Amino acid sequence: MGNFKTADEIVDYKQGDTVLEGFVSHPDAKDVESERHHPAVVLVHEWMGLGSYTKARAKQVASELGYVAFAADIYGKGVRAHNMEEAGKLATIYKNDRVLLRGRVNAAIDAVKKRPGVDPNRVVVMGYCFGGTAALEAARSGAAILGTVSFHGGLSTPNLADAKNIKGRVLILHGAEDPLVSADEVRVFEEEMRAAHVDYELVKYGGAVHSFTNWETPYKEGAPFGYNEKADQRSWTEFKTFLNDIFKK
Repeated sequence: MGNFKTADEIVDYKQGDTVLEGFVSHPDAKDVESERHHPAVVLVHEWMGLGSYTKARAKQVASELGYVAFAADIYGKGVRAHNMEEAGKLATIYKNDRVLLRGRVNAAIDAVKKRPGVDPNRVVVMGYCFGGTAALEAARSGAAILGTVSFHGGLSTPNLADAKNIKGRVLILHGAEDPLVSADEVRVFEEEMRAAHVDYELVKYGGAVHSFTNWETPYKEGAPFGYNEKADQRSWTEFKTFLNDIFKK
């Protein structure tokens, strides 16, 4: 692990007839001489759509960890929310159609597996908030991935029995004071994972609310969401350990 030089690019890919516009950050091959075929991380954005925050995280994955980072686009090329009202409407479309949501994430997984220099057998999917929900739905669909990570994401699903399809490990990084993901939702999720014998971990961060990793959303006293530097740093460390365990040969 170290400070790798990276190259970034915008890439078009498809799910059915829908054109999606992702963002890829990958380490310079010369900087990672031991890896001819890199592990890859698919990142799924928050409810505003693929923007600066998720792209910055993709760059962080590539530059700090030396993995190929593919930031997925769930909404479609040119479709982005301009405010919270629009974000809510867009996210609701996919929360109400889990088949479509799963298809969009799986399209990104397929796209990154086909990229030159990527090891298709070493892929992890992670997401933030809405993206955490999306990542878990891809796992429940039976996606051929080694691991799934949710940062302050919603944990509920319409069909709990689908957890039997999950391949690989699951890591949930959750704000202990998150009012948008209830204690009951967490309890049901854990019951779902145990019933399906999923290898999962759930880490809670005291004092953290929703969106605790997003530095673009400063926390205001009493708000249900906002940045928490301590929880952000601790969850990133947990994430790095998870990837290292999964990707090591």
